[in-house]
Amino acid sequence: MSTANSRESYMRAMREEPSSGVISGVRPEPSLEEARTELAQAISRVANNIFKDKYGPLVGVISEPAINEFLKGFEMNLARAKGDVTLVAQELSRSSYSTKNKKTSLTRCWMNHKERK
Repeated sequence: MSTANSRESYMRAMREEPSSGVISGVRPEPSLEEARTELAQAISRVANNIFKDKYGPLVGVISEPAINEFLKGFEMNLARAKGDVTLVAQELSRSSYSTKNKKTSLTRCWMNHKERK
């Protein structure tokens, strides 16, 4: 068994039972960068296996940096979307809790409308 295969086997085993190493303190929790890199490598291997016959064996190697950049961009967009959703939720909760002010403003609008007729 080569070193690369044994390392992949070890990493797969740790992924299948990650809590045992993290809880016991043997293995620290992976950082976001490490997780992103590992996911990019896995997607790259899948792309290489699928497209190597049609486009050549370098598809996976070339696509790994592109996948990594895509994942970084996706994370940034997700963080922005989370902020936007939080703002919308805050505004909706603020407007739904202020029903007294809402009724007053609706009453004023209705009265103004009635006066114009």
